[in-house]
Amino acid sequence: MQHKPIEIVIIDDHPMVIEGLKTLLEGFESLSVKNYFTTGKEALKYVNSNAVDVILLDVNLPDISGIDMAKLILAKNSQSKILGLSTYNEASIITQMIRNGVKGYLLKNASADELCLAIKQVHSNNVYYGNEVQKILTESMAQEIVEVPQLTRREKHILQLIADGKKTNDIAEELFNSPLTVETHRRNLMQKMDVSNAAEMVKYAIQNGLL
Repeated sequence: MQHKPIEIVIIDDHPMVIEGLKTLLEGFESLSVKNYFTTGKEALKYVNSNAVDVILLDVNLPDISGIDMAKLILAKNSQSKILGLSTYNEASIITQMIRNGVKGYLLKNASADELCLAIKQVHSNNVYYGNEVQKILTESMAQEIVEVPQLTRREKHILQLIADGKKTNDIAEELFNSPLTVETHRRNLMQKMDVSNAAEMVKYAIQNGLL
């Protein structure tokens, strides 16, 4: 029994890229390009009214960024499968796309076979990141680990007390310090973690193994 082809919508701001993708994907019997768009607004109107198997989404669009588009699409179409396909290779952009719900991400220099594989994987509700993308994300994670700040013993103690919900005066009394000294430590901690308040500081500390 022949399976129905995976129906695809392409969203990319370059018509020549769209034509190239259409030609490439038509070479696979298991894939079918259902529609294509060069603007986010037109694409959003279409996918909100039509069932789509897989959406190939570029990051750079003239009216709405692909990062925001992913979120907007999935807000009304939670079953849609989105595959990011872009020249953008910055870890921060890829991570934002993933956070906003894309099931995979490929760079545009990927081969036809890899693109076909990625489409099939996300259609099956699996995630797929190209080899280059995996390398970018791994290197970014390693860099973040290196950049976790080093804390002194006193800073760690004060951080723990802050996490326990204690106020400046209570901490000062417990540590036999002045409130001004405690506040100085608090400011130094926030500066090291690049956060703006105690709640963010505690969250950061937990996420990075400082508590």
